[in-house]
Amino acid sequence: MNFSPLYVKESRAINSAKGSLLVAESIPGIKLGEMVDIILRNKDVRAAQAIDISKETAVFQVFGGVSEVDLTGSKIRCRGESLKLAVSIDILGRIFNGLGEPIDGGSPTVAEDYRDIGGAPMNPASREPPSEFIETGISAIDGLNALVRGQKLPIFSGSGLPHNRIIAQIVRQATIKGKEEGFAIVFAAVGVSYNDAAFFMRNLEETGALERSVAFINIASDPVIERISTPRLALTAADYLALEHHMHVLVIISDMTSYCEALRELSATREEIPSRRGYPGYMYTDLATMYERAGRIFGQEGSVTIMPILTMPDDDITHPIPDLTGYITEGQIVLSRELERKGVYPPINVFLSLSRMMKEGIGAGKTREDHNNVFMQLYAAYAEGCYLREISTIIGAEALSERDKLYLTIADRFEREFISQGEREKRSVEETLDIGWRLFSSLPEGDLKLISEGYIQKYLPKHREEGVLVPD
Repeated sequence: MNFSPLYVKESRAINSAKGSLLVAESIPGIKLGEMVDIILRNKDVRAAQAIDISKETAVFQVFGGVSEVDLTGSKIRCRGESLKLAVSIDILGRIFNGLGEPIDGGSPTVAEDYRDIGGAPMNPASREPPSEFIETGISAIDGLNALVRGQKLPIFSGSGLPHNRIIAQIVRQATIKGKEEGFAIVFAAVGVSYNDAAFFMRNLEETGALERSVAFINIASDPVIERISTPRLALTAADYLALEHHMHVLVIISDMTSYCEALRELSATREEIPSRRGYPGYMYTDLATMYERAGRIFGQEGSVTIMPILTMPDDDITHPIPDLTGYITEGQIVLSRELERKGVYPPINVFLSLSRMMKEGIGAGKTREDHNNVFMQLYAAYAEGCYLREISTIIGAEALSERDKLYLTIADRFEREFISQGEREKRSVEETLDIGWRLFSSLPEGDLKLISEGYIQKYLPKHREEGVLVPD
């Protein structure tokens, strides 16, 4: 754990313990979120954080539990500061736990500064609207739900769906287009199993992605309070790299459902009045304090982009966690269990997915001039094909016209050729758009009503071939 130089206030006796919480008499001057030391009878020290302050008592969440805390022989020593992360450019390539301590076998970070993990709110007047493309190498994202620097774009998944593999692929492949600029990925795993933690760490180390990444890994067996601090540590590292080193940082947090469950558990322990489905009423505000750390500032080169992953309980998109997340973020990418059953990877449901910042980040000079036209035409063709797929289950495919059968085929090809791709396959946005044009070549040219004639002449395969001069 990282602290700036120690400042001790005074000690107080402990009144009671409940679960992982300690209740002590009121401590003058202590602040909410302040870190303290629990000094045991045998002089061992446990870290704890103040999570509730009143005139009569102060409540502390202990990192590591309270099983060895002797109420009569233990004391509380205040540090006069909140949990902070030691930061420097050397955090790149490192793996930390949910307290900011290295777990990769390396030495502790030599700090240039200590940053409060609570962060600071970004002045809305200083925000620069997101407008630059981040390439993930995944067609269903880059082509139809483009990610833009400074955006908040969550992935809504379900239990058993391959969101971990998709995350690993984005970590390996994500890059920014255009001029050479610093790009980094900050990855936070919240409440994951040992197997998932090993998978993420192995992916980072074996693929070379760790060199440009910072990882924070919190295991499910770690104290609940660490699941609260892990995403904030990641965002603090991202803020530092973006503001101090002018880097464009993509923050991936998995799984925000584990974070919200920890928030609910702490709320229940503190006997707070629950809101929807037992979650605390302040969960929306709590999530917003993290998500709103994404963005760009006028006059600053760096940016912070957030891609949180959350698993929807029972695949319910109206559950409080995805519901509140959707209010704060600029769209969502939704994984489909139906596509996953068909063997489509990544199983992204393009109809439920949306990137509200997409149009600001695509087009000439950003992706390609035809991007928006291809995007609209692909949606239209796939929507018609899916509608006809449903009709054919009622009346039979034999009753469809030849044109209808063509669109039925296009829907199948769209899922097999455009959405589906290899887990190790990185597609440039140009390759993604070219796949769209290959699909269009099977349609009557008159049906391409959402694409300008100039782009049809320039990019449709048959016109490209006609324009090639073959030497004698």
